[in-house]
Amino acid sequence: MNPAPFRALARVVPAAALLLVVTACTDDSPPSAAASSQPESPRASTIPAATTPTGRTTAMDIRLTLDGHHIAATLNDSATARDFAAQLPLTLSLRDLNQAEKVADLPRKLSTSGAPEGADPEVGDLAYYAPWNQLATYYRDAPYATGLVILGHMAEGGVERLATADEITIEAAP
Repeated sequence: MNPAPFRALARVVPAAALLLVVTACTDDSPPSAAASSQPESPRASTIPAATTPTGRTTAMDIRLTLDGHHIAATLNDSATARDFAAQLPLTLSLRDLNQAEKVADLPRKLSTSGAPEGADPEVGDLAYYAPWNQLATYYRDAPYATGLVILGHMAEGGVERLATADEITIEAAP
């Protein structure tokens, strides 16, 4: 038996192990212009969430389709938003409520673990209205509502399309 190949292997294995450890601990990939460092799954992230101008943290980029037009949106890093993301993609029929929001029934109830008692939605917000198991999307100002959990926010330009839309498709951003 020739021991030379085993000696060579004994030198290569520790170097390869060190290389794996070093590359696993660094991130040399360039930042994305679209979504800094968004995970593929909202549950897999160990990256600190970004913060929107309103102070709400973000965790996952999604895409809304209203009347054939794509609108960017971001879900926040809450248990309710993660549970909502687990249901994507969704296509839902929208109904107008109080000439301020569009609502749609969701296929199943979402977790509200750790959610506040209610919320004061802003124009462009995506929210979950727990008492009725509905997605609520706001195109005008609306008052505080008990049982409302903010899920995220749509990018500018989406609000105008939302006001006249009858259907919404929501999916993870490509």
